[in-house]
Amino acid sequence: MTGLTIWTYDWVPEGPRGFVRDLRLRWACEEAGLDYAIATVPFDGRETNHLDRQPFGQVPYLSDGSVEMFESGAGLLHIAGKSEALMPSDATGKAQTLQWTLAALNSIEMVTLPWWFLALSGDESSALSGWVAKRLYQLETVLAGREWLAADRFTVADLLMADVLRIPKVRSFGQRPASEAFVARLTDRPAFRKAHADQISQFEAADRTRAQATA
Repeated sequence: MTGLTIWTYDWVPEGPRGFVRDLRLRWACEEAGLDYAIATVPFDGRETNHLDRQPFGQVPYLSDGSVEMFESGAGLLHIAGKSEALMPSDATGKAQTLQWTLAALNSIEMVTLPWWFLALSGDESSALSGWVAKRLYQLETVLAGREWLAADRFTVADLLMADVLRIPKVRSFGQRPASEAFVARLTDRPAFRKAHADQISQFEAADRTRAQATA
C-alpha cells in the first residue's frame, strides 16, 4: 500500500469501541490534516493472524509506503514527524514534546493500564492503587499550572496523554479537576470527535455485516 494506512481490527465487541488504539493514529492524522486509509485484520484469530506485522497480535500498526511499524506510540511519533501541528520544529519544543509523549506511555499508562485490567477482573491491588494515585496526582500538579504539556501549545504529547487519561476508570479516579479539564478540552477538539465517530461507525458497520452473514 502507498500512503498512510492505519491497521486495526475489522470488528470488536461494544466494550472497547472508542478506545481501540488505532484511534490515536486516526486522531493524529486528523489534527495534522494528513490523508490516511483504514485497513483491517480479522478480530477472530487476532492472536496469530498478523504476527508478521505485529509480533504480539495487537493493533494498531502503521504502513507508510515501504515503512511499516507497530506500537501506537511509534506510529504517533512517525505521524507527528510529518506535521508541525503535532511536533514543534525548534529544539526546545521538540525535546519537551518527546519527553511528555514518552511520559504518557512510561510513567502514566504503564501504571494505569495494569491497574485497570486488574480492576476488570475484580482484583484491585492496594499497592498498585497507591502507585496510580501517586502518578495521577503528580500529573495533576503539572496540569494545574499549564494548559499544554509542551511548547505552550497543542502537540502530540497532549493527544497521547489525553487518550491515556480518558479511560473511564482512570478519568474518575479521585478529585483531579485540572486533569478532567484537560481531558474534556482535548476530547472536544473536532479532530478527536471525527476520529472517534469514524471508529464507532466502522465497528457498527461490521455489526451489520456479521448479522447478515449469520442470517
